[in-house]
Amino acid sequence: MTSDRASEERSGVDWDAESATFDDEPDHGLRDPAVREAWAARLRGWLPPRPCDVLDLGCGTGSLSLLASEARHRVTGVDLSPRMVDLARAKLAGRDAAFLVGDAAAPPVGEQRFDVVLVRHVLWTLPDPGRVLAHWRGLLRPGGRLVLIEGVWGTVSPVGISADRLTGLLTPLAQDVRVERLSDDPLLWGRQVEDERYAVIALP
Repeated sequence: MTSDRASEERSGVDWDAESATFDDEPDHGLRDPAVREAWAARLRGWLPPRPCDVLDLGCGTGSLSLLASEARHRVTGVDLSPRMVDLARAKLAGRDAAFLVGDAAAPPVGEQRFDVVLVRHVLWTLPDPGRVLAHWRGLLRPGGRLVLIEGVWGTVSPVGISADRLTGLLTPLAQDVRVERLSDDPLLWGRQVEDERYAVIALP
């Protein structure tokens, strides 16, 4: 079983089945102009100012990939769901972007290396996040960075990975780790949220 297939079981979601309505969530489809601009502004702060190569793992329908492409970055997206990948390809048709069906924990990119590995809401589902982070670091060029958007969702039976745990896992892998809290920005989510949501920018 691949780690992505295991994570699909762990999260309890069939992403192919979810693909038709995935973009209905405000922070997935980014259809609201205010939500879209909120994510675009965050990405401008997280990604290098110059055009670079971005690997978007667990890219879904490609909404963050599109924002990165609009900021002149070259994007490679990877997702386990063929239907999600089809939607991402359609969304970025004609742009400098490629999308692959594959395992986010071990993306099928061969010897290609990237300036940024961008991952949103994927790491928490993987069974060995420390090993996965080490692999993702190995996909970076010198001077590259990891941009990891994660959280802990729910109150009765919370799921996710806390910022403290993630920064601890990154300690042996990165010299510079910055946490940016996202819970207090309702524009990112299309509503007020009370759970833990954050981004980590890590430079090995």
